[in-house]
Amino acid sequence: MDTGANGEVIVVGGGVVGLATAVVLAERGLRVRVWTRDPVERTTSAVAGALWWPYHIEPVATARRWALRSLEVYEELAARPEETGVRLVEGAMGGTDPADVEGWAAGRLAVLRRATEREYPAGAAMWARLPLIDMAVHLPWLRQRLLRAGGTVEERTVTDLAEAEAPVVVNCAGLGARELVGDLSVRPQRGQLVVVENPGVDTWLVAATSGAELVYLFPQPGRLLLGGTAEDDAWSREPDPAVAEGIVRRCAGLRPEVAGARILEHRVGLRPVRPAVRLEREALPDGRVLVHHYGHGGAGVTVAWGCAEEAAALAASSWRPSPTGSGTGPAVW
Repeated sequence: MDTGANGEVIVVGGGVVGLATAVVLAERGLRVRVWTRDPVERTTSAVAGALWWPYHIEPVATARRWALRSLEVYEELAARPEETGVRLVEGAMGGTDPADVEGWAAGRLAVLRRATEREYPAGAAMWARLPLIDMAVHLPWLRQRLLRAGGTVEERTVTDLAEAEAPVVVNCAGLGARELVGDLSVRPQRGQLVVVENPGVDTWLVAATSGAELVYLFPQPGRLLLGGTAEDDAWSREPDPAVAEGIVRRCAGLRPEVAGARILEHRVGLRPVRPAVRLEREALPDGRVLVHHYGHGGAGVTVAWGCAEEAAALAASSWRPSPTGSGTGPAVW
């Protein structure tokens, strides 16, 4: 696999998409460096509730393909949950018909049926066993996997991709792409959640909602994540006490036992929403290759491995100029 004079790749961005892409490249024998503004434990990915499900991502058909490939990986990782942070957990998703899911995930989910009224008292729902990822464990594990493959992680703020002097650069900057490459179509969607002591909830739950107020409960080892919000074009990373109160109240409406649970932490993250994921290869004037790989919205964890493999293929393939000299054209999904 030839990526240039020295087979070196710089991945800009240390969230789950950037790390997964870097791991794929490094395990294929490339010399990979990840440049990340924040430690991986403080990236947007660290805030994610991280239930495997294609959420707020376009185009839908391609995202589902990426998601199903990622499902294969997560099912393997779930054999070592303490190490990888990945578990297969059952739960209810309100307003979702199992027949619709079977339409695109045919035979891929070991547990998929209608939820009973006891499992989901607020109407029709799907009951399924899905990967639930503990990002506090998973992100450091990804970093260690990259290091074992010979890659490196550097905390570095990048203001211009020209700083990344490597034959191939992969732009996984997420919301940072607004400033880094001037892409104003990638916008923030603010998500706030509340972490509480788990009063005994061992299944996940996502309620059918619309608008900016979400309802979900994700049990993680030693705690329970309550959410949430989906506020478009909201930039504040400070937890709002009134919003937190509303989150707990909505969750308690479905699981009354969480009403008095002790609050451990408040979290806020900005999902990098875009009309469609940008997965595109670009030839730079100096002959290097730039792969854009961002805009995964609220589904970065869900599609991480599937789209990382496609991004790695773009990064590793030779750039062949077209007869007009403008390149073969971008591979945009």
